[in-house]
Amino acid sequence: MRSTLLATATALSVALAPLALAPAAFAAGGGADPAPAQQSKPADPNFARAKAMIEARDYKGALPLLQQVVAKDSKNADAYNLLGFATRSSGDPNGSLQYYQYALSLDPKHLGAHEYIGEAYLMLGRLQEAEQHLARLDSLCVFGCSEYRMLKAAIANYKAGKRPTN
Repeated sequence: MRSTLLATATALSVALAPLALAPAAFAAGGGADPAPAQQSKPADPNFARAKAMIEARDYKGALPLLQQVVAKDSKNADAYNLLGFATRSSGDPNGSLQYYQYALSLDPKHLGAHEYIGEAYLMLGRLQEAEQHLARLDSLCVFGCSEYRMLKAAIANYKAGKRPTN
């Protein structure tokens, strides 16, 4: 009897083994007809250099590199966003607006562009427009996001009389 139960349990486990592996195969991307891996285009070295320059606070040095990036790829919302940031941080918040607006025309859900354009509006004394971008971030960031928190804090500081600077 015991050997019969053992034989049945062994046969059952052998029969069910493929079913136990099936979810793991799908979770890992397996399947009978896998889609070909998408090719991502290589990152523009000027974009990487410009990001490094911005992190080092060399905003004016990053500007020509970012101009080259958008000249090659006019649909790069991230590059336009950074171009706006570098322009604003170089002391030209009004000039940065065109880049943020273009980034948002390419990607209306670009969180960074919403935050940065809101900060630029605060620098220009345009609180209502900054608050519109905060409201947009609130609708995009279902569980909150750093861009929302940063713009919200900037608006609170602005209302407390702390005007943003470059």
